[in-house]
Amino acid sequence: MSRKRKIDADGRMFQERWEGEYMFMLQGEKTVCLLCHEALSVVKEYNIRWHFDTKHEQNVFTKAKAKNYMAVRASFIVAEEIARASKCFSEGTFLKQCMLKVCVQVCPDQIQTFQTVSLSRNTIADRVTELAGNLSTQLTEESRSYTAFSLAVDESTDNTDTAQLSIFIRGIKPDLSVTEELSDVAAMHGTTTGRDIYNAVEKSISKTGLPWEKLQDWLLKSNCHTPLIMYHCITHQEALCGKVLEMNHVMNTVMKTSSNNFFELKEDIALFKQNKGKLLSELSDPNWLCDFAILCDITEHLAQLNQKLQGCKQVITQMSDMITCSQHKLDLWKSQVEQGNLVHFSVCQRISASFPGVFSCARLATKLNRLMNEFDWCFSDFRVQHSGFAIFTSPFTTDVSKLQGDSGLKAKFQDAAVVDFYRLLSPAVMPQLRLHAACVLSMFGSTYLCEQMISTMNLNKTKHKSRITGDNLHAVLRIATAQELKPDIDTLTKGKQCQTSGQKTHSIRRGAPTGTKYSNTEKRLRKHR
Repeated sequence: MSRKRKIDADGRMFQERWEGEYMFMLQGEKTVCLLCHEALSVVKEYNIRWHFDTKHEQNVFTKAKAKNYMAVRASFIVAEEIARASKCFSEGTFLKQCMLKVCVQVCPDQIQTFQTVSLSRNTIADRVTELAGNLSTQLTEESRSYTAFSLAVDESTDNTDTAQLSIFIRGIKPDLSVTEELSDVAAMHGTTTGRDIYNAVEKSISKTGLPWEKLQDWLLKSNCHTPLIMYHCITHQEALCGKVLEMNHVMNTVMKTSSNNFFELKEDIALFKQNKGKLLSELSDPNWLCDFAILCDITEHLAQLNQKLQGCKQVITQMSDMITCSQHKLDLWKSQVEQGNLVHFSVCQRISASFPGVFSCARLATKLNRLMNEFDWCFSDFRVQHSGFAIFTSPFTTDVSKLQGDSGLKAKFQDAAVVDFYRLLSPAVMPQLRLHAACVLSMFGSTYLCEQMISTMNLNKTKHKSRITGDNLHAVLRIATAQELKPDIDTLTKGKQCQTSGQKTHSIRRGAPTGTKYSNTEKRLRKHR
């Protein structure tokens, strides 16, 4: 008993608080460090504190800081995936629950690390906003180097009847590489006149600091002082051409069924409807079936053309050539049909064989002629650009003296693609021709990206997710539609500190203001500095 009292009096009895403050614990008769497993022979607080301060304090702080960094980085990564997948922000909470359950089974010793990853709804919303802001900053910085740029503008209404104007930019870098990114999304409350749309686009360009003189084309007419090339989306125009066929009496019947292969299954569909007591008399009408065959074949040809026109970074001259080629095909097919040749219309061939006295080649030829006239009218804008396109695609057929006498450049032109050829041109040798190439390359061929963004918007703002704010919606759309730009997550993470879900973030620094809250680990580290 006297021995124990002597130890108490000297202050060398092990204190439980040392385990939390200095990472020491009592193992039998020895006091052992939990970090390096070194045992101290003299049980004094001074010795224990000296051991911790000299050997472990900085290491513990560094490890804690590294864990915090990775936890915040993980929250940014998850937030980006949620935005790209068009999921609700609240999905982060569900993901964390699943993540913790997996951790318990796979690596239970890391449960504390996983718990520090904040994935609450508010955290995900904040992360998405920061990710979108980072992408916007990158685009603003990158666009300053554009040699030329164009805009694709489209407007659509979300499920709350709010008009959303999407503005995509297609920029040409000094090396003539092409980039396409979302420039802005603007909610338009009230009217959506041409003046309203122009004002919204002008505001967007001014916000990004883009020079108007480098703007080459725009899908909507504006009152700016720079002469612009303005035209409608090629794929939209091509789709509208099919409407001149005036075959609604066929389409209305087809749309009443949910079959994607109506013609091939017409007998089965007729039997099914008959069993349901809903007869389709049209399926037994030879004249209707002949019109249906015409619609099937022409729609198939238009669908093949439309598919070729889809996609990002298409060169407008190539898309224009596809349209011209299709016009020549229509002219050829019309001549063949007038002679009774249906070689390019397989469905019409089958119907003609089934109803030899009913199918009319003259009626098909009339439809083709109407389609040809509609193509001529819809794509008249591109005939105006024919000379400019010709210089781009065939520079050696023009009166450019420096090109005519350069056999080396001619060889390069023959061996390389058109776009690659212009990249080989030195800016100092042919600056005007290279600038012309940049202007042509910058032209959007379609609003394909706008259509994709509208689909993404409809996924994010449904009747079940109508509470999403306009700013959050625009942030999600910027992340989900990003093409080549990637959020700089490392830069964003450096300014953050990890905290458990539901806690506020506080900086750990010397001399922090009164009232700053710290975790137990932070308090211990500050105490011994």
